[in-house]
Amino acid sequence: MLNPEAKLISDLSKPEMLPTRDGYGKGLVQAGEKDDRVVVLCADLTESTRSLEFKEKFPERFIEIGVAEQNLALVASGMANYGKIPFISSYATFSPGRNNEQIRTNISINNVPVKIAGAHAGISVGPDGATHQALEDIALMRVQPRMVVVVPCDAVEAQKATLAGAFNDKPTYLRFGREKSPVITTDQTPFEIGKAIVLRDGKDCAIIGCGMLLYNALIAAEELSKEGLECMVVNSHTIKPLDEKTIIDAAQKCGAVVSVEEHQINGGLGSVVAESLSRNHPVPQEFIGIQDRFGESGTAAELIEAFGLSVTHIKEAAKKVISRK
Repeated sequence: MLNPEAKLISDLSKPEMLPTRDGYGKGLVQAGEKDDRVVVLCADLTESTRSLEFKEKFPERFIEIGVAEQNLALVASGMANYGKIPFISSYATFSPGRNNEQIRTNISINNVPVKIAGAHAGISVGPDGATHQALEDIALMRVQPRMVVVVPCDAVEAQKATLAGAFNDKPTYLRFGREKSPVITTDQTPFEIGKAIVLRDGKDCAIIGCGMLLYNALIAAEELSKEGLECMVVNSHTIKPLDEKTIIDAAQKCGAVVSVEEHQINGGLGSVVAESLSRNHPVPQEFIGIQDRFGESGTAAELIEAFGLSVTHIKEAAKKVISRK
């Protein structure tokens, strides 16, 4: 059953549909209202990344860099070094994809609190195809020392993550999607960077996920319950630093784990979970994610199914891992 402490929406069958990038736009304005050190820089994608809301509210604190993602990171690192709190906004394939070296050298090594917003991430970008579907960005960012990595599950959580990231005084990567996805959390749902949330209790398998696929995980758990299998669902929105205690507790209680993410299984959430459990409490694990492939063009729904990320695939993975206990 759903964890009442998570304070999710009351009816999972009728969620509001919003892209997580909308939450980023609202969070930017909220952060800007709270502190005039917050500035936003964009690489010619102001409307698409939802940076437009901040630009309209605080035009004097908005900088359009143009199609120059390397410079986007460099200018932001300089501003952060002199006391600003810069957010840099682009598609995740370009930032951190194209400017990874500049992020590493000028942001992470210098340990300045630049916030990197990677929009249009994941396979659900859809018709734009492989060149615009960032499937490696979590891996790129999590291996950089000092970098915090957060993948909100919906627009409400994205707003909270943006506000929290603004004031954590650390280099931070925030990952957002373009496609409208179910809003499952509420204003009352707890959120803290580095603290996972148990959305649903269970004893047979722990489904640990991040991003928009958490909705699929919850629906899969509800359907499995009707078959006599009770699966815990954990929202591990922070990939780094991982909430190891919650992950280990879930593995100890359930004895089996399925990781769920809209990212390559190599280097993503599933890898982080496996690394932690191998050191602390090894259990059988199955991985729902992109299986060492590049993306393709198609609708979001078609691609979620074709790449093995649907409710059906999660249920199959849960049954498989339970059989290995």
